[in-house]
Amino acid sequence: MTDKDYYKILGVSKDSTKEEIKKAYKKLAMKYHPDRAPEEKKKEYEEEFKKINEAAAVLADDEKRSQYDQFGSAESPFGKGGTAGGAGGFNFEDIMGDIFNQGFDFDSIFESFFGGGRGRRKRRTRGSDLRYDMEITLEEAAKGTTKTIKIPHSVKCPDCKGTGSESPDDITECPECDGNGFVRKTARTPFGVVQTQGACPRCRGQGTVIKNKCPNCNGTGKINKKSELEIKIPAGAETGTNLRVKGAGEAGERGAETGDLYVIIHVKPHNIFERQGSDVYLKAPISFAQAALGGKIEVPTLDGKAELKIPSGTQTNTVFKMNGKGIPHLHGSGSGDQMVKVIVHTPEKLSKKQKKLLKEFDKTIKKKKRWFEDFF
Repeated sequence: MTDKDYYKILGVSKDSTKEEIKKAYKKLAMKYHPDRAPEEKKKEYEEEFKKINEAAAVLADDEKRSQYDQFGSAESPFGKGGTAGGAGGFNFEDIMGDIFNQGFDFDSIFESFFGGGRGRRKRRTRGSDLRYDMEITLEEAAKGTTKTIKIPHSVKCPDCKGTGSESPDDITECPECDGNGFVRKTARTPFGVVQTQGACPRCRGQGTVIKNKCPNCNGTGKINKKSELEIKIPAGAETGTNLRVKGAGEAGERGAETGDLYVIIHVKPHNIFERQGSDVYLKAPISFAQAALGGKIEVPTLDGKAELKIPSGTQTNTVFKMNGKGIPHLHGSGSGDQMVKVIVHTPEKLSKKQKKLLKEFDKTIKKKKRWFEDFF
């Protein structure tokens, strides 16, 4: 008989359903998980965590719960069966080892407690995703382009179609675990006689073994290859744009799903244009005469050269907008604009004739007295 009140430990009533017990366990197990414990409360959390698991292991098992309700203990009154610690094939020492060594999977524990772990085969591992960093020009980003790349990765073996066997008849049920993928062992621990459940060492949790391995891949179901891929880069791509190529990553384990390839775009700096979102900026020099008299100048754009009208009296650093001459919007219609900042160029060297003309021009301008006051 035990003096532990498992219902009180989980905070549930005696008529609680299995689903209610499961919810209560999950809530408390997450709260007292040792990884969440403050340094000074590590030991306290570990002890509480053990109590929670012990209570759930008993109350989740119909037979042990019935014995506990009748006799105050999960042990059979006739001395048969395991103790509370062994309910559902559960080993608390193994759990604590898992917590500190490779992490803790609540779903796996739920399956052990609530009956889902029986005969459960190991899920074949999906192939890893790959990353490829690609550099493109601003012009390519604006117009879109197609690039051909080569990716070294593992692919499904063409001879065995990823099964790893020489023929389909060579895949048989594992005799060690009878195709379950898991084996159980009984051991005596400080908590009593308990059952442990782990992946079958022979088939590694697959539930099947290969009699004759595929000679091309030696039973792995995959081979190494360098694949040539065409990557379509959409107009409007920018640095950080992420392109997913489904199924172009690493091959999965024995026919499992293949991973994906993620192409990360990096746009090179341009020697003329500066990009801000979908807009592009550039500086264009104009002469003093063009600024004063107005006229038209030819400026570069991402589509070639275009004409820009300069009104008379234009001041240096004036910015003109060229509608739709920017970069297409990646997620939408239309394009950004091109912003042109004009810089009035002052000649550094003048001929005698030019100096004379400028002096005469200067005399014709009606000057304001104390003109600098306009700036203060």
